[in-house]
Amino acid sequence: MLKVYLSGEIHTNWRAEIAQGAEGLDVVFSAPVTDHAASDDCGVAILGAEADKFWHDHKGAQLNAIRTRKAIADADIVVVRFGDKYKQWNAAFDAGYASALGKSLIILQPPEHDHALKEVDAAALAVARSPAQVVQMLRYVLDGSLPA
Repeated sequence: MLKVYLSGEIHTNWRAEIAQGAEGLDVVFSAPVTDHAASDDCGVAILGAEADKFWHDHKGAQLNAIRTRKAIADADIVVVRFGDKYKQWNAAFDAGYASALGKSLIILQPPEHDHALKEVDAAALAVARSPAQVVQMLRYVLDGSLPA
């Protein structure tokens, strides 16, 4: 079974597109918490309120890092999606962390991000433009088949 961690932007349904396209493949997916409010507030919800927004965010980031580090460490492949809308600094960090661990890294991004992400792309084994291309890569990795 291939374990794939789906990191990156949370504002589109790209994860669902990959999961749907991969139905029938021997793949299990994991991902960060994609409920933005839950991800932001998990630290204070569990560990207690913070008056200063920095410490509020710090608690959440540390708690999310426990989940992210475990998921990346357990993954065979890490897919990191950079979307159009927001700066995804956490996605860039995840890509770097996965690369440092020697994980197979696939970057999913639109062409207009090519220049800004050139160093991230250089660390990846592939750069995809669509979720469908990611599914085609997973299929090829698992059984060697090419798209029809």
